[in-house]
Amino acid sequence: MSTTDREAPTTWLSQEAYDRLKAELDELIAKRPVIAAEINERREEGDLRENGGYHAAKEEQGKMEFRIRQLQDLLRNARVGEAPNRDVVAPGMVVTIQFDDDPDDTERFLLGSREIASTTDLTVYSPESALGQAILERRPGDVVTYTAPSGAEIKVKILNLEPYSG
Repeated sequence: MSTTDREAPTTWLSQEAYDRLKAELDELIAKRPVIAAEINERREEGDLRENGGYHAAKEEQGKMEFRIRQLQDLLRNARVGEAPNRDVVAPGMVVTIQFDDDPDDTERFLLGSREIASTTDLTVYSPESALGQAILERRPGDVVTYTAPSGAEIKVKILNLEPYSG
């Protein structure tokens, strides 16, 4: 199956996170004419090769358009509310894990989009990360081993799951 045939991953968002991201998207879209006008204004200043203001405005426009596309994709595939299955690891769940069978070495984090990181004090891991992939669809009590980006093999036990209430 090609990547274009795959359905985009669902991201579970609290209503607050969805509203915040939607407001950011609306604000960026509203700024489009302002940036376009600034680019036109800078273009009229003369030689574009040596026009720092023009290049800065074009760069800002590129970053803004990238963020607009990113937010549109995220919100298009977002589900607002609680994740449906509370007994398996899924995006939108707060997960507590234990490392290497050491009862003192635990971590509690949100499995979800980094877009919601600014709405929580929790660390956020993407479901596409090595840890995220290893624990997806697992249950409390399951022990999994995954390969960290450093190449190290890490063994974790899933201790607890709870829906993110953001």
